[in-house]
Amino acid sequence: MLNVGIIGATGYAGEELIDILLRHQGVRITSISAKIDKPRPISEIFPRFRDKIELVCKEPNVGEIKSVVELVFLALPHTVSMEIAPAFLRAGKKVIDLSADYRLKDTEVYEKFYHAKQKDKIHLTEAVYGLPEIYRAKIKNARLIANPGCYPTASILALAPLVAFDLVDIDSIIIDAKSGVTGAGRKVAEGFLFSEVNEDFKAYKVNIHQHSPEINQELSKLAGKKIKVTFVPHLLPMSRGILATVYVKKSKKLKGKSQKLIDTYKKFYKKEPFVRIRKEEDFPRIRDVVGTNFCDIGIQDSPEDIIIIAAIDNLLKGASGQAVQNMNIMCGFPEYTALL
Repeated sequence: MLNVGIIGATGYAGEELIDILLRHQGVRITSISAKIDKPRPISEIFPRFRDKIELVCKEPNVGEIKSVVELVFLALPHTVSMEIAPAFLRAGKKVIDLSADYRLKDTEVYEKFYHAKQKDKIHLTEAVYGLPEIYRAKIKNARLIANPGCYPTASILALAPLVAFDLVDIDSIIIDAKSGVTGAGRKVAEGFLFSEVNEDFKAYKVNIHQHSPEINQELSKLAGKKIKVTFVPHLLPMSRGILATVYVKKSKKLKGKSQKLIDTYKKFYKKEPFVRIRKEEDFPRIRDVVGTNFCDIGIQDSPEDIIIIAAIDNLLKGASGQAVQNMNIMCGFPEYTALL
């Protein structure tokens, strides 16, 4: 039985982690903590967990948590995890960080987009980007996982086969993505009030979103050369889910050839339990994946261009579900455990 802790348990991602881990037969939640006014039973904060878990959620005490866990999930705001993770790593614990603190290898880029100094450069070098479909072998032996962002998960999975096999013009990539409001986290802000979001739809952080460098970094690794995408996120008037529509031109290598792209995708993701490739002319919608850890992908192939549509649940495959998927790989559980 693996003893795990969750720091940041009162956020959306933290709540989802509790829900998933309570279904996991190989795991025992031994610590729950968050920034909180006073200690409260987690079942009081989230009544859905009544009679399922009796732990009290309180302010994080790293020394206390270290003594009762083997692995800890950090479901914390960006710039906070790097203050806490080193203590757990020095104590020989495994860490899965759901923030952006260990995703970007270029510290100058991190500082530019997150407006904070990277304070843990030592562990940054060993952090493994937690996208199992690309880095499973490294995840298996990792101590520190940088769990991917929600937009990057959908975008990278949509593009990986094309970029890896040099099938597209890498200078032509446009990602038009939409997310539900939970993508911003559980916080009080005017722009996320019901009356501000309901019956509206808008773009935000146009081509300057903090997930842009994460997408660029990972696609560049796959391509073996620098990629800079055009990325425009939008806020949907709904709770959860991401739909990413990716537009790209074919490379000279692919133009005029009869290669069936759906077959390329199916071959690339053949052994991936959480990527589903749709049939021709069949495109996913958010409803198809909400409440699951799946990424559904549909492809439109034309003589000059390719359009890829990917859908995920931003709180599951885009956050907590993927974090548990990474834990399963790291700790030797079947990868789909508690996720199907």
